[in-house]
Amino acid sequence: MEEIKDSLVFKGVAERLTLGITRILENMPGVVDVRFVERDPAEKRSLLSWEQKNTCILPEDLRDFYLTTDGFTLTWSVKLDNECVPLGCMMINSVARLSPLLQPVSLFSLPNVPSLVDLDWEENGTEIGTGHAPAAPHFDSRSRIFELDSCGGNGKVCLVYKNCTAGVVAQQSEIWFLDRSLCWHFLTTTFSSYYRLMITHLGLPEWQYGFTPYGPSPQSKQWASLYQPLTFSCEHSLADPAGDSHLNKLDPTKAFKGKAKVPAPKKKQSAQCSLGSTAKNQGSTGRHIGAKR
Repeated sequence: MEEIKDSLVFKGVAERLTLGITRILENMPGVVDVRFVERDPAEKRSLLSWEQKNTCILPEDLRDFYLTTDGFTLTWSVKLDNECVPLGCMMINSVARLSPLLQPVSLFSLPNVPSLVDLDWEENGTEIGTGHAPAAPHFDSRSRIFELDSCGGNGKVCLVYKNCTAGVVAQQSEIWFLDRSLCWHFLTTTFSSYYRLMITHLGLPEWQYGFTPYGPSPQSKQWASLYQPLTFSCEHSLADPAGDSHLNKLDPTKAFKGKAKVPAPKKKQSAQCSLGSTAKNQGSTGRHIGAKR
């Protein structure tokens, strides 16, 4: 009886964590094998240990999340030609795996080896063409960056503390996306907002690239239009209000204007000549009939 009660309690917690997305996925056509990994809550001492080790204060919403479940994993697949193909993946690293993006330099590393710090310079404070976007993080000691999700190798979602000073505890954090070209893209100011974004996008491949100037790959767009048509169309219209600039817009009336054959109007003389010849033929026919009589 206690086991049944515990399972019901966990089911209620899982339902609140996933915001009911598991039932929505299970009712979608072609979706199979929806899996939510059960995890125990993180201990408070592990959170305190992480903060002391990294000289950062976890945001309140992320702390509450870890006290509910130590990480998050939800995957789902689609059935194509009687074969299950993994597609969606929603993941938040556990406290133990919330590791710094830049590992400290080892004593055994080779001298003069290029690192991410070498890609950082003063002029890259903001992204080009993003308007009023916040300043991008730095790879050096000015920012403390921790990996929330590896995105299946398509980039990294990171918890970022900016404007850091050595020996001073960092408190203000944001969520940023680091793409495969090592460019930063702002996602949200809070973990709760990012978590809702992740659930809304169903963990589809490369959904984070919807917040970049170049967007996801064509294959990912196809999956998004199939399983997320409403959000995908809204993002598409916001990114390009005039429509898809990569599509050729063809106006047949203009494209074939010079190739259409316009019938030439008949001349009046030819019409009169034809009428005269008709009258002559009728007169000769009448005379021929009178001669026979």
